[in-house]
Amino acid sequence: MAIAKAERLMNLALCLLGTRRPLSKRELRESIEAYVEAFGPGRGAGSGRGAGVTGAAAAAEESFNRMFERDKDDLRELGLVIETVENLDGETGYLARRDSNRLPPITLDAEEAAALGLAAKVWQQARLAGAASGALQKLRAAGLPEDVDPYEAHGALEPRIPVHEAAFEPLMLACRDRRPVVFDYRKATAARPEQRHVEPWALECWRGHWYLAGWDRDREAERVFRLSRITGKVRSRAGRFRADVPDVVTVRETVAMWAGEKADRTALIRLRKGAGYPLRAKAVGARELDGDWDELEIPYGHGLDAWLVEFGPDVVVLEPAELRADVVDRLRAVAKG
Repeated sequence: MAIAKAERLMNLALCLLGTRRPLSKRELRESIEAYVEAFGPGRGAGSGRGAGVTGAAAAAEESFNRMFERDKDDLRELGLVIETVENLDGETGYLARRDSNRLPPITLDAEEAAALGLAAKVWQQARLAGAASGALQKLRAAGLPEDVDPYEAHGALEPRIPVHEAAFEPLMLACRDRRPVVFDYRKATAARPEQRHVEPWALECWRGHWYLAGWDRDREAERVFRLSRITGKVRSRAGRFRADVPDVVTVRETVAMWAGEKADRTALIRLRKGAGYPLRAKAVGARELDGDWDELEIPYGHGLDAWLVEFGPDVVVLEPAELRADVVDRLRAVAKG
């Protein structure tokens, strides 16, 4: 079965690459032997549901359509750029232009290959592991030096980016395809989730947590959402983005600001001894107190209250008063469930 599918995909790719004009489903069905053997010849554009067509013929038409769509998706997954063109009669045709599917010569030195290998290792425990390995295999075929092993370079480093949230993959695809999404989101200060309509820009990992930056259509403003607070399924919506998508650097700055990276002042907290090492690493000042507590001065920016809540009873905010109030409000929301 694997050989038969590979042969069918190869024949479909050759047809799409060899044509000078878009080919309809009917023409592709009649040109590829595997389709003819499985479903018989096509019955004309738009047929399959009209009068005079038997139930068996309609079922064969439906089965062919499903197989063709799967084959087309598989070829695109393998890197083939397939264009969809609609002619004057409204019939959809497909072709793969050679200039769109021709890669320039690829030359990588040892440092560049090591960087790619390191990036691939990052995703070995995520859903992107297969894609990362496949990308390296394609680079090998395209001219990656045989004496360079991208997995072994810098072998002492074992980078990992945890991806546990179910929302990660659908949001990644929505960012790539520029598709609006809808999901339920529970803020740290809210007892129940609220529905959000978002134009997703990019995903960023910060302090071990994944964040989505995008345009909130309901609030008509840019927002950042922590993936662990997304509940239920992420659902795609039709239509184009209404807001302009900023560059990658701006998106990263937005995530950093909303997640609390940029601080314009400091806060004073009490921290239980032996706890809160990430807070200790950020501290700009510290002194020991009597008993089991230390006093720390830490940078204070947007999102610090949400971070402090994660340490539970090991942290007590001393000042400023507004930060203390925000932390108390978040803890009360958590207690209410």
